[in-house]
Amino acid sequence: MFSYVSATARLVLFVAWTLITLGPYAALMIARWRYREVGRFYWRVVARIIRLRVNAVGALAAERPLMVVSNHASYLDIVVLGSLIPGVFVAKSEVGSWPGFGLLAKVARTVLIDRRRAATGEARSEIRRRLAEGEALILFPEGTSNDGNRVYPFKSALFSVAEEAVVLEGESSPRPVTVQPVSLAYTRVDGLPMGRAWRPLYAWYGAMDLAPHLFQVLAFGVGTVEVVFHDPVRADAFASRKALSTHCEALVVAGVRQALRGRAEA
Repeated sequence: MFSYVSATARLVLFVAWTLITLGPYAALMIARWRYREVGRFYWRVVARIIRLRVNAVGALAAERPLMVVSNHASYLDIVVLGSLIPGVFVAKSEVGSWPGFGLLAKVARTVLIDRRRAATGEARSEIRRRLAEGEALILFPEGTSNDGNRVYPFKSALFSVAEEAVVLEGESSPRPVTVQPVSLAYTRVDGLPMGRAWRPLYAWYGAMDLAPHLFQVLAFGVGTVEVVFHDPVRADAFASRKALSTHCEALVVAGVRQALRGRAEA
């Protein structure tokens, strides 16, 4: 199951694939032509390289402006959700300094925010600008990652950007923001139930170092990830951002629990 040779080969493939696609992707983004689809294709190939099997239940909402809110267990969540959603991530500012991933984040126009001031000033304006461009924004409202066995309470601050309607590019009337909760769970390795003890093989949290953890992932077998797209809701259907946050959190928690028990459903 564990192979240093296999890990090294996959690391080389990952770097090569990234270098091959980085230039064309950046050019397409500048031209604003099909870059979202290319970005999703890039992450799908990365998922295959690192042997992540992604099982999705439900579908991404078609409405725009759209915010996707998910639980957060690992940097691998970016690979998983990126392979399913042609969108843009909202991430903590520290991601910009991560080796390799920082460059990818910047090229992919990730919105980097200071976690201590997540919904204020410049970050809030940038998030709303991306929503107006028709981007599907992917957020992790827990504010941090965990061991994959639980979901931390959602912080309602980021939901404040959904409180005001957004005027999409090319339109004159504002539209309410649609919010779609998503549950994500790492459930199996080489077809065997992962269990609480093995889940940190894929979950990345606390003081774990990035490079050794990534090499560990590359060295192991096929990891299975369950993703559940829950029914989208309109932000203006809730009395407050706290109510919206609580609703989304409840759905995500239930979805994660069901997935960990082997019963993922939308």
